[in-house]
Amino acid sequence: MSTVRLALASAVARAAAIALRASGSGGTSAPGKILLALAPDAIAQRSAALDRGSAVISATNGKTTTSSIVAEIMRGDGATLVHNRAGANMAGGIAATLNDQRGDFGLFEVDEFWLASLVSQLRPRSVLLANLFRDQLDRYGELDLIVDRWRDVAASATGRIVLNADDPLVAGLGAVAHNPLFYGIEDLTVGSDNPQHASEQACCPVCGEQFSYSRFFVGHLGHYYCPQGHFQRPTPQVTASDIALNGLGGSTFTLAIDGRSYGAELAMPGLYNVYNAVAAAALANSLGVSDETIVTGIRDARPAFGRAETVEIAGRACSIMLIKNPAGTNEVLRTLASDPLNQDLLIVLNDQIADGRDISWIWDADFEQLAQSQRVITCSGGRAVELGLRLKYAGVDPERISVRPVLDEALAATLDGDGERLVILPTYTAMLAVRELLVSRGAAPGSFQ
Repeated sequence: MSTVRLALASAVARAAAIALRASGSGGTSAPGKILLALAPDAIAQRSAALDRGSAVISATNGKTTTSSIVAEIMRGDGATLVHNRAGANMAGGIAATLNDQRGDFGLFEVDEFWLASLVSQLRPRSVLLANLFRDQLDRYGELDLIVDRWRDVAASATGRIVLNADDPLVAGLGAVAHNPLFYGIEDLTVGSDNPQHASEQACCPVCGEQFSYSRFFVGHLGHYYCPQGHFQRPTPQVTASDIALNGLGGSTFTLAIDGRSYGAELAMPGLYNVYNAVAAAALANSLGVSDETIVTGIRDARPAFGRAETVEIAGRACSIMLIKNPAGTNEVLRTLASDPLNQDLLIVLNDQIADGRDISWIWDADFEQLAQSQRVITCSGGRAVELGLRLKYAGVDPERISVRPVLDEALAATLDGDGERLVILPTYTAMLAVRELLVSRGAAPGSFQ
């Protein structure tokens, strides 16, 4: 493709972006779709011009948070980022990012289904494959479909493949990857002998027998082995141990990189965010970043909006924590259960396309963890009634369940509570709606940070 054609297509896409933002629609993906319609090779051409190359991150849970930690690390390493930090992670969003931003290093979170196509165009230096959980069955189908696509990426990618050793669905891809880099958790005290209800039935890729586990961490993530001896958890080169989880206050842990150990501090709560931090460390290590820069970046990283970010509303601390599938929701609920502060809780359940039309996943999430709470739980969103029913069956006293489908009314009601903290658990589109309300109240910035 000629540089003239690309330049003209880029100009048209930028004009579209300006018009869309002026209309208030944001324009995170549509300009990229226009660019690709006019210049189909735009992603490959733009990414090839990045002096320090690029890295790609894909996962069911934690893509945005892991990307934000990697971004902090890479800025500390002197990189100027081209980064889809608003979360537009399909082809249109990647193209728009490359068209709008200028820098020397590309950092892209990528949708699970779009991974193969985009890796072939971006040709990244490293690809992080972090985890696979059952999510949006109406769109993705069963996990086997994604595993097959990811296997092709692991086998054909020119860059290094970074894999979660604790996820057998992901770790098995190391068999076809050249020189894979593994990461995982070594602290057995933060795990359990028993699986969560929503754990996947992971099986040995050699004989097909279901794995045995010595420890479970998050869903089916843990220490596992084939009973017939064909396959077991790989030994990770980047690990977390001595983990201290401090509720919504964050965590500390010992980060080991190729046997070198460092004390690490993380401002983001929960074991799932420790996984995100260790994944970020492994990816940065694969890119040649120094250990010291990695540890500093983890310490300085802050949550992306809706991923355990805390803002102040009407003088009260308010934490927003995205929920979208059973495994992620269980970890959020476990984190809330460990927090010492009294919490007023607002859960917002939508069923729009970006959330997944099928909300049956709420019956696999362990809302039973809320049964002993003595505070009112407010249910809102398009499927507030079904959520209230789920809480009733989870053992929550019906007197403590308030169903308010209209979000601004639900938010106003929960702001009148007397808890020490307000916690909002929204699905994806609900998170965006919450953000709009907070922007109107001056409690959140008007653009993604």
